[in-house]
Amino acid sequence: MQGEPHEAAAEAMPSSEDSEEGPNDASDIPQNISDADAFKLLWAMKMKRRQKKPALPETVTELVTEDGGKVYIVGTAHFSDSSKRDVVKTIQEVQPDVVVVELCQYRVSMLKMDEKTLLKEAKEINLEKLQQAIKQNGVMSGLMQMLLLKVSAHITEQLGMAPGGEFREAFKEASRVPFCKFHLGDRPIPVTFKRAIAALSFWQKAKLAWGLCFLSDPISKDDVEKCKQKDLLEQMMAEMIGEFPDLHRTIVSERDVYLTYMLRQAAKKTELPRISETEPRECVPSVVVGVVGMGHVPGIEKHWSEELNIQEIMSVPPPSLSSKILRSVVKATFFGLMGYGCYCVGTST
Repeated sequence: MQGEPHEAAAEAMPSSEDSEEGPNDASDIPQNISDADAFKLLWAMKMKRRQKKPALPETVTELVTEDGGKVYIVGTAHFSDSSKRDVVKTIQEVQPDVVVVELCQYRVSMLKMDEKTLLKEAKEINLEKLQQAIKQNGVMSGLMQMLLLKVSAHITEQLGMAPGGEFREAFKEASRVPFCKFHLGDRPIPVTFKRAIAALSFWQKAKLAWGLCFLSDPISKDDVEKCKQKDLLEQMMAEMIGEFPDLHRTIVSERDVYLTYMLRQAAKKTELPRISETEPRECVPSVVVGVVGMGHVPGIEKHWSEELNIQEIMSVPPPSLSSKILRSVVKATFFGLMGYGCYCVGTST
């Protein structure tokens, strides 16, 4: 259902972090203990590890819900080793009930892939991938997806590092926290691409595609780390707004709203573990860790106390006349090249 958090992992096992008293991990719980007592021990372990005054990285923003829940937003740079460390430290310090990441169900596969596989995937952009993207998302959205994948591959090649490392660390670390859920908090990427394409004029689409196709500026790890600085990032965003304001609205601003909504949904009161349905329900304020790109943090702060309705930003407008024309041109060019290729092969044979 729209608006409900996408849950990628339910209850998680505890970490093996040392503790002065009580069980250190699940293996320390006696085998003959009842389920009810085991639940209570795990919950007590989690509460003991949760720091009342956590020592958090500078990239973390703390927000509070109306019913007393706490949300710790880790602003990250998507190709940063230090961002991965920030995520791990935050989860260990606050022992959250829910971890929310800036991913949707269409990109969840990157959580299970290793760095080597992701590096290979990012670098291998071929005709088969293009056809698959067009089949799934339509001509324009498919082309946009491939162009953005090219940008990702360019950064991957420059840095020798695959994207999404902070999300994989969040997934692994959440699995070590007792009774911690893992939610996918981003808007489905096909919706974002289709709304982005619909917002651009024909010439804006051509200009954007040209810029992405010929991207060649070198990128260093220092450049990536600078993206964790809010002031510098806002300056970069302002430059992009000047050239493609509608693109910024659909790719950044609308997703700020969506991420805010999903974080607030995840921060609703947590029901304490029960061994049976006959036990009375008891709820407590939630602790949530959100892992998002630093560029989304100001928008989430801005919308945190507002009334939000995500139905409007989930709709996909019908294709414009320019999109229909461009789609026809792309199809004609593609089939023309295929036909010419077959003709050349036949002639040579």
